[in-house]
Amino acid sequence: MHSATFYNQITTGNIYSLVRLEEHSATPRYLQIINCIKKAVQDGTLQKDYLLPSINDFSYELDLSRSTVQRIYEQLKKAGVIDSFPGKGYFISPNELEMPKIFLLFDNLSGHNKIIYDAFVATLGEHAVIELRIYNNDFGLFKKLLQNRREDYHYYVIVPHLLNGDQRAAEIINELPAGKLILLDKFIADVKGVYGAVYENYERDIYTALKEAIPHLSKYCKLKIILPSYKYFPKEILNGFQFFCQEYGFDYRIVHNLEKEEIRSRELYINLNEDDLMVLLSKIKKATLQVGRDVGIISYNETPWKEFIFDGITTMSTDFRKMGEVAANMILQKERAHWEVPFSLTLRKSI
Repeated sequence: MHSATFYNQITTGNIYSLVRLEEHSATPRYLQIINCIKKAVQDGTLQKDYLLPSINDFSYELDLSRSTVQRIYEQLKKAGVIDSFPGKGYFISPNELEMPKIFLLFDNLSGHNKIIYDAFVATLGEHAVIELRIYNNDFGLFKKLLQNRREDYHYYVIVPHLLNGDQRAAEIINELPAGKLILLDKFIADVKGVYGAVYENYERDIYTALKEAIPHLSKYCKLKIILPSYKYFPKEILNGFQFFCQEYGFDYRIVHNLEKEEIRSRELYINLNEDDLMVLLSKIKKATLQVGRDVGIISYNETPWKEFIFDGITTMSTDFRKMGEVAANMILQKERAHWEVPFSLTLRKSI
Protein backbone atom coordinates (compact mmCIF):
# COMPACT_ATOMS: atom_id res chain seq x y z
CA MET A 1 0.00 0.00 0.00
CA HIS A 2 1.23 3.51 -0.81
CA SER A 3 1.94 5.86 2.06
CA ALA A 4 0.24 9.19 2.62
CA THR A 5 3.65 10.87 2.45
CA PHE A 6 4.18 9.52 -1.06
CA TYR A 7 0.93 11.00 -2.32
CA ASN A 8 1.70 14.40 -0.80
CA GLN A 9 4.85 14.59 -2.91
CA ILE A 10 2.88 14.47 -6.18
CA THR A 11 1.82 17.78 -7.68
CA THR A 12 -1.60 18.55 -9.16
CA GLY A 13 -0.81 21.93 -10.68
CA ASN A 14 -0.78 21.24 -14.42
CA ILE A 15 -3.87 19.05 -14.81
CA TYR A 16 -6.05 22.05 -15.67
CA SER A 17 -4.02 22.69 -18.81
CA LEU A 18 -5.00 19.21 -20.04
CA VAL A 19 -8.72 19.92 -19.82
CA ARG A 20 -9.84 21.49 -23.09
CA LEU A 21 -13.55 22.24 -23.21
CA GLU A 22 -15.38 22.97 -26.45
CA GLU A 23 -18.33 25.20 -25.68
CA HIS A 24 -20.26 24.28 -28.84
CA SER A 25 -19.63 20.54 -28.63
CA ALA A 26 -22.57 18.15 -28.41
CA THR A 27 -20.63 16.25 -25.75
CA PRO A 28 -21.57 17.36 -22.18
CA ARG A 29 -18.84 19.24 -20.27
CA TYR A 30 -18.44 16.56 -17.62
CA LEU A 31 -17.91 13.92 -20.31
CA GLN A 32 -15.40 16.14 -22.13
CA ILE A 33 -13.41 16.38 -18.88
CA ILE A 34 -13.58 12.60 -18.35
CA ASN A 35 -12.35 12.06 -21.92
CA CYS A 36 -9.49 14.56 -21.45
CA ILE A 37 -8.26 12.78 -18.32
CA LYS A 38 -8.60 9.35 -19.94
CA LYS A 39 -6.66 10.57 -22.96
CA ALA A 40 -3.92 12.08 -20.80
CA VAL A 41 -3.55 8.75 -18.97
CA GLN A 42 -3.48 6.85 -22.25
CA ASP A 43 -0.75 8.97 -23.83
CA GLY A 44 1.31 9.09 -20.62
CA THR A 45 0.83 12.78 -19.85
CA LEU A 46 -0.75 11.78 -16.54
CA GLN A 47 1.13 8.90 -15.01
CA LYS A 48 0.27 6.48 -12.24
CA ASP A 49 0.06 7.85 -8.70
CA TYR A 50 -0.54 11.41 -9.94
CA LEU A 51 -2.60 13.16 -7.24
CA LEU A 52 -5.71 14.85 -8.59
CA PRO A 53 -7.05 18.16 -7.23
CA SER A 54 -9.54 18.07 -4.39
CA ILE A 55 -13.20 18.25 -5.36
CA ASN A 56 -13.36 21.83 -4.07
CA ASP A 57 -10.27 22.93 -6.03
CA PHE A 58 -11.42 21.22 -9.24
CA SER A 59 -14.86 22.77 -8.85
CA TYR A 60 -13.38 26.26 -8.36
CA GLU A 61 -10.80 26.14 -11.15
CA LEU A 62 -13.18 24.87 -13.85
CA ASP A 63 -16.33 26.63 -12.58
CA LEU A 64 -18.20 23.38 -11.98
CA SER A 65 -20.55 22.33 -9.21
CA ARG A 66 -19.17 19.98 -6.54
CA SER A 67 -21.73 17.37 -7.60
CA THR A 68 -20.42 17.48 -11.18
CA VAL A 69 -16.83 16.97 -10.02
CA GLN A 70 -17.94 14.12 -7.76
CA ARG A 71 -19.67 12.55 -10.76
CA ILE A 72 -16.50 12.90 -12.85
CA TYR A 73 -14.33 11.28 -10.18
CA GLU A 74 -16.84 8.50 -9.49
CA GLN A 75 -17.07 7.58 -13.18
CA LEU A 76 -13.29 7.66 -13.60
CA LYS A 77 -12.93 5.44 -10.54
CA LYS A 78 -15.56 3.03 -11.86
CA ALA A 79 -13.63 2.82 -15.13
CA GLY A 80 -10.42 2.01 -13.28
CA VAL A 81 -8.71 5.22 -14.36
CA ILE A 82 -8.31 6.61 -10.84
CA ASP A 83 -8.30 5.29 -7.30
CA SER A 84 -8.62 6.94 -3.88
CA PHE A 85 -6.70 6.90 -0.61
CA PRO A 86 -8.52 7.59 2.67
CA GLY A 87 -7.99 11.17 3.76
CA LYS A 88 -5.70 12.01 0.82
CA GLY A 89 -8.00 12.14 -2.20
CA TYR A 90 -7.96 10.74 -5.71
CA PHE A 91 -4.96 9.67 -7.80
CA ILE A 92 -4.25 8.02 -11.14
CA SER A 93 -4.52 4.28 -10.72
CA PRO A 94 -1.25 2.30 -10.80
CA ASN A 95 -2.99 -0.34 -12.92
CA GLU A 96 -2.37 -0.36 -16.65
CA LEU A 97 -5.17 1.30 -18.58
CA GLU A 98 -5.98 0.08 -22.06
CA MET A 99 -8.91 2.12 -23.32
CA PRO A 100 -9.78 2.65 -27.01
CA LYS A 101 -9.80 6.19 -28.40
CA ILE A 102 -12.69 6.72 -30.82
CA PHE A 103 -13.05 9.39 -33.51
CA LEU A 104 -16.84 9.74 -33.93
CA LEU A 105 -17.85 11.71 -37.03
CA PHE A 106 -21.53 12.71 -37.43
CA ASP A 107 -23.12 14.48 -40.38
CA ASN A 108 -25.35 16.69 -38.19
CA LEU A 109 -27.03 16.99 -34.79
CA SER A 110 -30.48 15.70 -35.72
CA GLY A 111 -32.85 14.12 -33.23
CA HIS A 112 -32.19 10.61 -34.48
CA ASN A 113 -28.41 11.16 -34.39
CA LYS A 114 -28.76 12.09 -30.74
CA ILE A 115 -30.49 8.76 -30.14
CA ILE A 116 -27.59 6.97 -31.86
CA TYR A 117 -25.04 8.96 -29.85
CA ASP A 118 -26.73 8.38 -26.48
CA ALA A 119 -27.00 4.62 -27.11
CA PHE A 120 -23.40 4.44 -28.36
CA VAL A 121 -22.03 6.26 -25.30
CA ALA A 122 -24.24 4.38 -22.84
CA THR A 123 -23.20 0.98 -24.26
CA LEU A 124 -19.50 1.81 -24.16
CA GLY A 125 -19.91 3.13 -20.64
CA GLU A 126 -16.54 4.12 -19.21
CA HIS A 127 -14.59 1.86 -21.55
CA ALA A 128 -13.62 4.38 -24.24
CA VAL A 129 -12.48 7.92 -24.97
CA ILE A 130 -14.82 9.48 -27.55
CA GLU A 131 -14.04 12.55 -29.64
CA LEU A 132 -17.17 13.79 -31.46
CA ARG A 133 -16.95 15.93 -34.62
CA ILE A 134 -19.71 17.30 -36.89
CA TYR A 135 -19.25 18.08 -40.61
CA ASN A 136 -22.78 19.30 -41.51
CA ASN A 137 -23.03 17.09 -44.62
CA ASP A 138 -20.23 19.11 -46.26
CA PHE A 139 -17.58 17.18 -48.16
CA GLY A 140 -14.86 19.79 -47.68
CA LEU A 141 -15.21 19.72 -43.89
CA PHE A 142 -15.58 15.93 -43.93
CA LYS A 143 -12.27 15.63 -45.78
CA LYS A 144 -10.53 18.19 -43.57
CA LEU A 145 -11.58 16.55 -40.30
CA LEU A 146 -10.41 13.11 -41.40
CA GLN A 147 -7.15 14.14 -43.09
CA ASN A 148 -6.11 16.77 -40.52
CA ARG A 149 -6.87 14.74 -37.41
CA ARG A 150 -4.37 15.48 -34.68
CA GLU A 151 -3.59 11.89 -33.80
CA ASP A 152 -4.28 8.28 -34.55
CA TYR A 153 -7.28 6.53 -32.99
CA HIS A 154 -8.20 2.94 -32.26
CA TYR A 155 -11.51 3.35 -34.13
CA TYR A 156 -13.07 5.72 -36.65
CA VAL A 157 -16.87 5.60 -36.47
CA ILE A 158 -18.29 7.56 -39.40
CA VAL A 159 -21.80 8.54 -40.54
CA PRO A 160 -21.12 9.23 -44.27
CA HIS A 161 -24.02 11.44 -45.46
CA LEU A 162 -22.67 14.10 -47.82
CA LEU A 163 -24.55 16.87 -49.62
CA ASN A 164 -21.73 17.18 -52.16
CA GLY A 165 -18.80 14.98 -53.07
CA ASP A 166 -20.63 11.78 -52.18
CA GLN A 167 -18.74 9.85 -54.84
CA ARG A 168 -15.36 10.85 -53.34
CA ALA A 169 -16.21 9.86 -49.76
CA ALA A 170 -14.80 6.35 -50.22
CA GLU A 171 -11.45 7.78 -51.37
CA ILE A 172 -11.05 9.72 -48.11
CA ILE A 173 -12.28 6.86 -45.94
CA ASN A 174 -9.90 4.42 -47.65
CA GLU A 175 -6.97 6.57 -46.45
CA LEU A 176 -7.74 5.65 -42.82
CA PRO A 177 -5.59 3.01 -41.08
CA ALA A 178 -6.67 -0.51 -41.99
CA GLY A 179 -9.06 -2.34 -39.70
CA LYS A 180 -10.11 0.68 -37.65
CA LEU A 181 -13.29 1.74 -39.47
CA ILE A 182 -16.97 1.34 -38.57
CA LEU A 183 -19.49 2.83 -41.00
CA LEU A 184 -22.66 3.98 -39.29
CA ASP A 185 -26.15 4.47 -40.80
CA LYS A 186 -25.03 4.17 -44.44
CA PHE A 187 -23.14 1.51 -46.36
CA ILE A 188 -20.61 2.59 -49.04
CA ALA A 189 -19.76 -0.17 -51.49
CA ASP A 190 -16.42 1.33 -52.61
CA VAL A 191 -14.87 1.26 -49.13
CA LYS A 192 -12.06 -1.31 -49.11
CA GLY A 193 -10.58 -3.68 -46.58
CA VAL A 194 -11.98 -5.24 -43.44
CA TYR A 195 -14.31 -2.92 -41.54
CA GLY A 196 -17.51 -2.87 -39.52
CA ALA A 197 -20.81 -1.46 -40.80
CA VAL A 198 -24.14 -0.85 -39.08
CA TYR A 199 -26.50 0.59 -41.65
CA GLU A 200 -29.91 1.08 -43.23
CA ASN A 201 -30.97 -0.34 -46.61
CA TYR A 202 -32.69 2.87 -47.71
CA GLU A 203 -34.11 1.72 -51.05
CA ARG A 204 -35.58 -1.52 -49.77
CA ASP A 205 -36.71 -0.07 -46.43
CA ILE A 206 -39.00 2.63 -47.82
CA TYR A 207 -40.39 0.23 -50.44
CA THR A 208 -41.22 -2.38 -47.80
CA ALA A 209 -42.74 0.15 -45.38
CA LEU A 210 -45.01 1.67 -48.04
CA LYS A 211 -46.05 -1.80 -49.19
CA GLU A 212 -47.14 -2.58 -45.62
CA ALA A 213 -49.13 0.67 -45.54
CA ILE A 214 -51.05 -0.01 -48.80
CA PRO A 215 -54.43 -0.62 -47.06
CA HIS A 216 -54.17 2.89 -45.57
CA LEU A 217 -52.90 4.56 -48.75
CA SER A 218 -55.82 3.66 -50.99
CA LYS A 219 -57.87 6.71 -49.95
CA TYR A 220 -55.22 9.10 -51.30
CA CYS A 221 -55.06 10.06 -54.96
CA LYS A 222 -51.40 11.13 -54.92
CA LEU A 223 -48.27 10.40 -52.85
CA LYS A 224 -45.80 13.26 -52.47
CA ILE A 225 -42.28 13.00 -51.08
CA ILE A 226 -40.65 16.20 -49.75
CA LEU A 227 -37.03 16.45 -50.91
CA PRO A 228 -35.78 20.07 -50.83
CA SER A 229 -32.96 20.57 -53.34
CA TYR A 230 -30.80 22.38 -50.77
CA LYS A 231 -30.89 19.58 -48.18
CA TYR A 232 -29.19 16.22 -48.09
CA PHE A 233 -31.04 12.94 -48.45
CA PRO A 234 -29.84 9.48 -49.54
CA LYS A 235 -30.76 9.05 -53.20
CA GLU A 236 -31.71 5.44 -52.50
CA ILE A 237 -34.81 6.68 -50.64
CA LEU A 238 -36.13 8.32 -53.81
CA ASN A 239 -35.32 5.19 -55.83
CA GLY A 240 -37.34 3.01 -53.45
CA PHE A 241 -40.25 5.49 -53.37
CA GLN A 242 -40.48 5.69 -57.17
CA PHE A 243 -40.18 1.94 -57.56
CA PHE A 244 -43.04 1.40 -55.11
CA CYS A 245 -45.33 3.97 -56.77
CA GLN A 246 -44.67 2.59 -60.25
CA GLU A 247 -45.16 -1.04 -59.23
CA TYR A 248 -48.42 -0.45 -57.34
CA GLY A 249 -49.87 2.23 -59.61
CA PHE A 250 -49.78 5.25 -57.28
CA ASP A 251 -49.63 8.71 -58.80
CA TYR A 252 -46.69 10.54 -57.20
CA ARG A 253 -44.74 13.76 -57.17
CA ILE A 254 -41.43 15.02 -55.74
CA VAL A 255 -41.80 18.28 -53.81
CA HIS A 256 -38.65 20.42 -53.94
CA ASN A 257 -40.12 23.59 -52.40
CA LEU A 258 -42.64 22.96 -49.64
CA GLU A 259 -43.17 26.67 -48.96
CA LYS A 260 -44.73 27.09 -52.42
CA GLU A 261 -46.68 23.83 -52.31
CA GLU A 262 -50.46 24.02 -52.34
CA ILE A 263 -51.92 21.55 -49.88
CA ARG A 264 -54.87 19.64 -51.33
CA SER A 265 -57.25 17.09 -49.94
CA ARG A 266 -56.68 13.35 -50.61
CA GLU A 267 -52.92 13.70 -50.89
CA LEU A 268 -50.31 12.06 -48.67
CA TYR A 269 -46.94 13.59 -47.84
CA ILE A 270 -43.74 11.80 -46.87
CA ASN A 271 -41.22 14.03 -45.11
CA LEU A 272 -37.57 13.23 -44.37
CA ASN A 273 -36.65 16.35 -42.41
CA GLU A 274 -38.01 17.52 -39.06
CA ASP A 275 -38.19 21.17 -40.18
CA ASP A 276 -40.29 20.19 -43.20
CA LEU A 277 -42.75 18.39 -40.94
CA MET A 278 -43.35 21.57 -38.94
CA VAL A 279 -43.91 23.59 -42.14
CA LEU A 280 -46.26 20.92 -43.49
CA LEU A 281 -48.37 20.79 -40.33
CA SER A 282 -48.63 24.59 -40.33
CA LYS A 283 -49.78 24.68 -43.96
CA ILE A 284 -52.36 21.93 -43.38
CA LYS A 285 -53.76 23.90 -40.45
CA LYS A 286 -53.98 27.11 -42.51
CA ALA A 287 -55.76 25.19 -45.27
CA THR A 288 -58.34 24.10 -42.65
CA LEU A 289 -57.71 20.46 -43.51
CA GLN A 290 -57.44 17.62 -41.01
CA VAL A 291 -54.40 15.37 -40.71
CA GLY A 292 -55.36 11.73 -41.23
CA ARG A 293 -58.76 12.54 -42.73
CA ASP A 294 -58.06 15.02 -45.56
CA VAL A 295 -54.27 14.90 -45.78
CA GLY A 296 -51.96 12.01 -44.90
CA ILE A 297 -48.49 12.22 -43.38
CA ILE A 298 -45.75 9.64 -43.06
CA SER A 299 -42.62 10.95 -41.36
CA TYR A 300 -39.19 9.43 -41.78
CA ASN A 301 -37.29 8.61 -38.56
CA GLU A 302 -39.09 7.88 -35.31
CA THR A 303 -38.58 10.38 -32.49
CA PRO A 304 -40.51 10.37 -29.18
CA TRP A 305 -42.59 13.50 -29.80
CA LYS A 306 -44.17 12.18 -33.05
CA GLU A 307 -46.33 9.84 -31.01
CA PHE A 308 -48.14 12.76 -29.40
CA ILE A 309 -48.62 15.62 -31.90
CA PHE A 310 -51.88 15.65 -33.93
CA ASP A 311 -52.94 12.41 -32.21
CA GLY A 312 -49.83 10.69 -33.55
CA ILE A 313 -47.72 10.89 -36.72
CA THR A 314 -47.15 7.67 -38.65
CA THR A 315 -43.44 6.98 -39.01
CA MET A 316 -41.14 4.64 -40.88
CA SER A 317 -37.82 4.30 -39.21
CA THR A 318 -34.83 2.21 -38.41
CA ASP A 319 -34.01 1.44 -34.78
CA PHE A 320 -31.48 4.17 -34.02
CA ARG A 321 -30.94 3.01 -30.46
CA LYS A 322 -30.06 -0.44 -31.71
CA MET A 323 -27.72 1.11 -34.28
CA GLY A 324 -25.72 2.86 -31.56
CA GLU A 325 -25.66 -0.23 -29.37
CA VAL A 326 -24.47 -2.55 -32.14
CA ALA A 327 -21.68 -0.16 -33.19
CA ALA A 328 -20.50 0.14 -29.58
CA ASN A 329 -20.56 -3.64 -29.10
CA MET A 330 -18.43 -4.10 -32.22
CA ILE A 331 -15.79 -2.04 -30.44
CA LEU A 332 -16.16 -3.80 -27.10
CA GLN A 333 -16.03 -7.23 -28.73
CA LYS A 334 -13.48 -6.26 -31.41
CA GLU A 335 -15.74 -7.42 -34.24
CA ARG A 336 -15.80 -6.31 -37.89
CA ALA A 337 -19.24 -7.42 -39.08
CA HIS A 338 -21.76 -5.89 -41.47
CA TRP A 339 -25.15 -5.51 -39.77
CA GLU A 340 -28.30 -4.22 -41.46
CA VAL A 341 -30.53 -2.56 -38.88
CA PRO A 342 -34.24 -3.57 -38.92
CA PHE A 343 -36.71 -1.02 -40.33
CA SER A 344 -40.35 -0.70 -39.27
CA LEU A 345 -43.58 1.15 -40.01
CA THR A 346 -45.42 2.57 -36.98
CA LEU A 347 -49.04 3.26 -37.92
CA ARG A 348 -50.78 6.20 -36.23
CA LYS A 349 -53.74 8.46 -36.99
CA SER A 350 -51.94 10.65 -39.56
CA ILE A 351 -52.82 8.32 -42.46
